[in-house]
Amino acid sequence: MTPIKKEKDAIRKECAERRNQMTSEEHKSFDEKIIQTAVSLVSFRHADIILLYAPIKSEIDVMPIFDIAKQKGKRVAFPKCNTEERTMKFHFVDSLEELSPCAYGIREPSENAPVYDPETTQGSALCFVPGLAFDVYGYRLGYGKGYYDKFMNKFTGSCIGVAYTHQILPSLPKGKFDKHCDVMITEKGIKTLKIEK
Repeated sequence: MTPIKKEKDAIRKECAERRNQMTSEEHKSFDEKIIQTAVSLVSFRHADIILLYAPIKSEIDVMPIFDIAKQKGKRVAFPKCNTEERTMKFHFVDSLEELSPCAYGIREPSENAPVYDPETTQGSALCFVPGLAFDVYGYRLGYGKGYYDKFMNKFTGSCIGVAYTHQILPSLPKGKFDKHCDVMITEKGIKTLKIEK
């Protein structure tokens, strides 16, 4: 195991444990505040397409954004993982009932659902990005499979990192292909990101 992987795994374990220790009341209260901030963003208001994720374990529940986005006439897509290639594609859905448990137990759309292609799909897009940890520059640490890293490097829209305040660290170990989020939001509102020197 490389030193950087060992360091990342230690951070993953610590952040997952801390998130799991939150009470259900804290999760509910914090998630509601995060959603309120998310849907008040100018970038959300002007986006034609919203890319969401279906939460697993103790991840922030962004699902209420689906109904809000649909009421505002936006198209919403969720990721479907290709476990062999460790890539994912977002597919449009009209109802949350179109999602069913697939890879890693995550609720995913059918692969037959219309695909969002960052290069060819018309309309401005906003992607909400989960993570186990983020740093003050907007870089994230996921579960180590690289799905979001690969997608974010092709995505030209705005990436919104969603996290609890305790998930944001001074810095994270990162590789040359890691891409930072454009905006971070927590239960305390929009987090001002530092610019790398």
